[in-house]
Amino acid sequence: MTYFQRVLVNMLAFISLTVLFPEMFFVKSFTTALVASIVLSLLNTIIKPILMVLSFPLTILTLGFFSFVINALMLQWTSNLVGQYNFGFSSFGAAILMAMILSFVNMIVNQHQLDKRL
Repeated sequence: MTYFQRVLVNMLAFISLTVLFPEMFFVKSFTTALVASIVLSLLNTIIKPILMVLSFPLTILTLGFFSFVINALMLQWTSNLVGQYNFGFSSFGAAILMAMILSFVNMIVNQHQLDKRL
């Protein structure tokens, strides 16, 4: 999947999660979702690998579930950079839930892309 396809999938996921969970997650507009998706991709490229290396023992100890906390942290930082009134979560627990759903959506899209190539 190309970079732009990944950004588009995340943007659509943000918009649909806002509709499904309006009391937990807020996106002001389509452009805000696009900006948040780009910011999230930049954070995932630059900061997430460092956090994954630093938290590797804790990730092993929790059988990989700590990676959802790191993904939620990336979403919270995205919210802080974009602006909490434009893109925000009701709590850190909501960010963890959104990180889990977003990971699941990306996994399905990536699997579909792999099946298409074969």
